[in-house]
This record gives sequence, structure tokens and C-alpha cells, in this order.
Amino acid sequence: MVLRPRRDRGPTLLLADLARAAGVLSLAVAAVWWGPVGVAVFALVLLGLVLPRVAAVPAGLDLACGVVLLAAAWFSFAGLYAAVAWLDLVVHLAATGLVAALAHTLLVRGGALPSPDASVVHRPRLGIVVTTAALGLALGAAWEMGEWAGHTFIDGAISVGYDDTIGDLVAGGLGALTAGVALARAPGRRTAGVQPRATVRQPRATVRQP
Repeated sequence: MVLRPRRDRGPTLLLADLARAAGVLSLAVAAVWWGPVGVAVFALVLLGLVLPRVAAVPAGLDLACGVVLLAAAWFSFAGLYAAVAWLDLVVHLAATGLVAALAHTLLVRGGALPSPDASVVHRPRLGIVVTTAALGLALGAAWEMGEWAGHTFIDGAISVGYDDTIGDLVAGGLGALTAGVALARAPGRRTAGVQPRATVRQPRATVRQP
């Protein structure tokens, strides 16, 4: 991964760093009150908080990921998903979209995906949307498998079910699709296709007859 120096050192980045500090505190609280399940959840959240800082992604994306991931975890342990029926879908939509955008940004930084201004890409905007949506669906499926494993092997109180899983995946997919569109329309993205290649003319050899 290519790490870049931060150029957006402002109040947004400061708030994102405060969210990271809250993530560390949350992990400590989870270790005391909620045992292995709480530790596992908040450890994943903390990973999602640290990666944007290490990769120096835009501060707005950094802060949004931190706030949404922390809120998603705390809502779960506060019992809000059971109390508010629609909250789970809203959080899946927002969290999956932001994590998919983060994953796409990290893959571009790491050289696994072409940058938006790469001349080898004919339709960069379409590629960003499709890739981000696919990443979101894959990450959402991985999360649902993690929930199933937690329910089966660790704590049967973890809520799983067919309708819940499909609803979460649909909401997450829509969130990732929205994030892909937002990334594609962000300032600085290419709008043109492949740039024409420069033509290099080779000098012709002249053979003189004696």
C-alpha cells in the first residue's frame, strides 16, 4: 500500500482521531462488560477506525467511517436494533457503503485496482461504481457469515435468520452502490475514456544504389 502524507489536517481529521480514541475506550469497556463477543466486535470496529488513518484517506471518509462503525456497534449492545425495527437496515446501508468506499480507496492505493485517472481504463466511472458495489456485497456476505458463526459457536443470542440476512444484504448492496456513485462523481475523477497513445514514427532507412 502506498502511504501518503496527510494534507487535510483540520477539524475533520481531529474529530476522526477522537473517534479512534473512543474506539479504544469502547474496546476496553467491551472487554469488561460483554466478554469475547464484545471484544471481537469492537476489535473489528477499531480496525476500521485505524485503517483510514494509516492510509491517509480523505478526512471526510475517515470521520464518517469512524462515527458510523462506532454507532453500529454501540446500537447493538444497547439493544436499539430490537427496539427500533428499521434501524438495522439503515445502519447496514450506511456502514456497508462507507466500508466499500474505504476498501476501494485502499485497493487503489495498494495498486490492486487502477486509479480513476489511469489511461488504461475506458470507462473509469463505471468501473468505480461496479467495483465498489461488488466489494460492498462481498463484505456484507462476509459479515453475515461471521454473524452465523457467532450464533452457532459462541453465543446463541446473536440474532440470525433468513429474512434478516437477505434484508441486510440488500440494504448493504444499495449502500455500496450509492457509495460507488459518490466516488465516481467526486471531484478529480476522470470523465474521459482512454487517452490516445502517442504515435512514434520510426525513421526509414534509405538505401542508396551504387
